[in-house]
Parts: sequence; structure tokens; C-alpha cells
Amino acid sequence: MRQELLSLPKGLAEEVSKNLVMVARLIDEDPEQAYAYSRIALRLASRVAAVREAAGFAAYATQKYSEALAEFRAAKRMTGSVELWPVMADCERGLGRPERALAMAGEPEVQKLDKAGQVEMRLVAAGARRDQGQLEAAIVTLQSPELASSSVQPWTARLRYAYADALLAAGREDEAREWFGKTLEADKDGATDASDRLAELDGVEFVDAAVDLADVDADVEGDLVVEDEIDDEDEDEDEDDDEDAAEIAAAERASDVAEYYDEDDEEYEPLEQSAADADVEDAAQDSGRDKA
Repeated sequence: MRQELLSLPKGLAEEVSKNLVMVARLIDEDPEQAYAYSRIALRLASRVAAVREAAGFAAYATQKYSEALAEFRAAKRMTGSVELWPVMADCERGLGRPERALAMAGEPEVQKLDKAGQVEMRLVAAGARRDQGQLEAAIVTLQSPELASSSVQPWTARLRYAYADALLAAGREDEAREWFGKTLEADKDGATDASDRLAELDGVEFVDAAVDLADVDADVEGDLVVEDEIDDEDEDEDEDDDEDAAEIAAAERASDVAEYYDEDDEEYEPLEQSAADADVEDAAQDSGRDKA
């Protein structure tokens, strides 16, 4: 990505880089904010493949699958890489077109993927089978040397979890319990909820014993937070959210003058000015006339 940004003027490269950092930082905890930052970067440097890819993932995280697919296609065309092929196929699923995802699973591009990419493609294909109500076909799709291997790889937990979930959906509860257990063995970071699924299968119920701090009216010694402190924290969070929103809006307005969409690209249209931005411009013009 750094090499791609070097093709831009220094000031522009720094501005784009800042927005891409915010996309990466927020995409898991606040996808909508990440998406907003990605749009700013896209306005500033839409001819940079890394920007198109980041915009694609931000749109994907907010379930804007048509937009995500368009950005992924643009990035693929710019780089010639097939690494985005599985997520492109998953966008087809998100758009309600599992048959297209399955067709992509049979394309030559899949053979060019690394092992992680091929496993991801298998997961997408199995999901497409489930979308079509073909549970047994989904189970067969997931059966592979990677699933049978005792070696733990970055994709192992997700692959085992998908297999266990498909087995359970097909009514094969005993096998599902076994594979949720195997998922738990591989899931050292807690990326899945395999432990909860196992507990459900075993009939274990969890009781929420959390204290309702909203009912605490007086100061209490120890670690409990009183009602006034909770209110203060909520106000601080609201102020932070307002500041973030203002910062994004300001950056968007500043970047509206720098759109670099390729007019010769038949698949992509220039970004249109939003109604909100039009209102901002009208207000600015009115203010200028008043001062005059």
C-alpha cells in the first residue's frame, strides 16, 4: 500500500493514509464510521488499488454488497490479483445470488489462490449450498484434507465451526457436538462461539448475575460505579461521537473537490454530491452574501 500511495502528491498521500488507518482501526468495532472514512479516501484517490480494496471491505462490513463487489472488481482489475475472489463470491451471496457464488467456485481463479484463499472459497461455496437449502451438499463441500488435518492453521477453527454448524442444521447432533469440540481445541483466540454452542447442546444455561448499576443511588466503596458516574461517562461518549461525526463531515466537505473517478470506466460512475453536502454549500454561499 505504501508503494501505491507514493504515486500521489505528498500532502494527498498523507491525507489518504490517515483515512485508511481509521478504516482499519474502526472496521470491526464501528463499521459505519469505517465506511465514512473509506468514502473520504475514495474521493481523494480512487485510482489507488489499496483505496478501492479498503472501500470494498468497509462496504462489505456494512452489508452494502453491491457497492463492495464493485470496489473489489476495480481493485482486481488494477492489480491483476485473484486474492479477493472469495469475498467477491460472498458478495454474490449477500445479493441473493448463491448460484453465481457457486459458479465462481468452479472458475480457474480458484486454482490461483493460496491455501487460505482456497479454504475461504470452500466456506463461501458451502454457504451458497446452504442458501439453496442443500444441507448435505454443504457438508460434503466442507469435507476436505484441511478439515481432516490435525494441524491447526489460521483457518482451522472457522472451517471446523462451519462444518459443525452444517451438521447441526442437518440434524446430526452427535457429530455436531464432536466438531464443535474440535473447533474449541483450535480456537485459541475465541474467534467463534463454539463453547456456547457446546453448552447449548449439553443443556447448560447461563444466568446473568450482573448488578443493575442504574439502581445504585449512593456512593459505594469499592469497584462499583454510581449512577452519577455512569451519566458522566455516557455524556463523554456522546461528546466523542459528536466530535468524530463533525471531523468526518468536515473532511468529506474538504475532499469533495478532489474526485478522481475514471470517466472511461464503464462499470463505475462518478460519485454524486449528497443532499447534505449540497445544503452545506448553499449555507456557505448564503453566509458569504450576508457578509458582503
